Amino acid sequence: MLAARLKLGVLLCATAVLGTCAHPPSLLEEVRQLGELRVITRNGPNAYYVDGDGPSGPEYELLKGFAEELGVRLRLIVVENAAQVLPALVNGQGHLAAAGLTVNRDSERLVDFGPAYQQVTEHLVYRDGRRRPRDLRQLRGKRLEVPSGTSYVKTLVRAQARVPDLVWTENPHADQNELLHRVAIGSLDYTVVKSSAFAVYRSYIPEIRVAFNLAEGESVAWAFPQRADASLRQAAERYFARIRASGELDRIMDTYYGHVARPNYVGTKDFLRDVRSKLSAYRQQFKAAAMEFGVDWRLLAAIGYQESRWDPTAVSPTGVRGLMMLTEETAASFGIEDRTDAAQSIRGGARYLAHILSRIPKDVVEPDRTAFALATYNMGFGHLLDARRLTRDGGGNWNLWVHVRPAVKKLADPDFAAQTRHGFARGGETVWFVDNVQAYFNVLAFMTRDEVPLPDWMQQRAPAPIQADAGPAASKPSRDEAT
Repeated sequence: MLAARLKLGVLLCATAVLGTCAHPPSLLEEVRQLGELRVITRNGPNAYYVDGDGPSGPEYELLKGFAEELGVRLRLIVVENAAQVLPALVNGQGHLAAAGLTVNRDSERLVDFGPAYQQVTEHLVYRDGRRRPRDLRQLRGKRLEVPSGTSYVKTLVRAQARVPDLVWTENPHADQNELLHRVAIGSLDYTVVKSSAFAVYRSYIPEIRVAFNLAEGESVAWAFPQRADASLRQAAERYFARIRASGELDRIMDTYYGHVARPNYVGTKDFLRDVRSKLSAYRQQFKAAAMEFGVDWRLLAAIGYQESRWDPTAVSPTGVRGLMMLTEETAASFGIEDRTDAAQSIRGGARYLAHILSRIPKDVVEPDRTAFALATYNMGFGHLLDARRLTRDGGGNWNLWVHVRPAVKKLADPDFAAQTRHGFARGGETVWFVDNVQAYFNVLAFMTRDEVPLPDWMQQRAPAPIQADAGPAASKPSRDEAT
């Protein structure tokens, strides 16, 4: 009898084990049980990067919203280049991949794609100042090069059916960025680039131009492992349906692709008009906060003007708000309860600026000290460290802004940024931020020189002209974890 009971117990246990094995949790259940969404991505302007106060990028914003909807933490697994994204997903390193991936037949043999959330075209690109080709027949005798293994190769193969003498080179060593730079300097006649990437690259490679489109209507989507269940992909479909209906998807796309041309910098005439009509309402608050934290009130006011045009109700597309445009996390860390309260925002900005200045090495003197602080205010201290180290390694003086400035701009170059610890940053936007805040400060300093002596380093020089042109638009991100 006892033996029979033991056999029955063993049988029931075996049945339970087999039943468990026969019904493994779905991918969505795995994510929720784990408490985190693991995503394969890459560092770059069309996917994910750390800028200003934390992570940013179009894929990051979409993924953060998806993780919040699932009620889990977001964990990013960053690979070195685009070619490693799908293999990492297939090898089980993540739950999905999001890196500006375009849907094509070859990739669909490896992964399942979610809903398309962006349409891109493929541009043939040439150098400004050279003759613009109107169609493929005008490429005869010219140098056309594309990265090997990309969708561009398939596009050119299809085009060759119409233009049999079309010739190109497939480069296994060069990426998109390198080929665009070669077109810009004239060592290559043409290359091909997706419209979404062109919108970003154009901001720091201004010499490139679109000749014509090679392919229209390619879809960008997230990739999911090919498994028996489609639970996570279906959850993503519901998420995209919701943010498309609410307008959130359009907002994210507009934030990263709709404002790359130029932000709203103003000229001297408009600035002086605003000094007369707006500054008086906040002047004493700037002075009080500056005195409390030991900074120049005119520099603080110049930052506030650059950030919001002295508008305490200002809100950026990424949710940064207030006169000093503080992120929610920065405001909380400096004791600011209401970012739209002008006095609180100014005090928070002053404290933040003082904190930044305290971190600048003592051997950096004015005016470079202020320039470094402004760059940090805009893009974060880690990126300033990267730019200074690259300047030093290149033989420059890493204590001089005039030497560090070119390295800051190059942080927007994904290849250049790959050499750094903190990766991609909108360096061109940071340089414009520094230039314009310094220009506003110079004007305010000269306007108030009878009240407050000019800094020694200004040496009674005339105020620098405020730039009428502009660089790429700013956006302030929030924080999350990345690996």
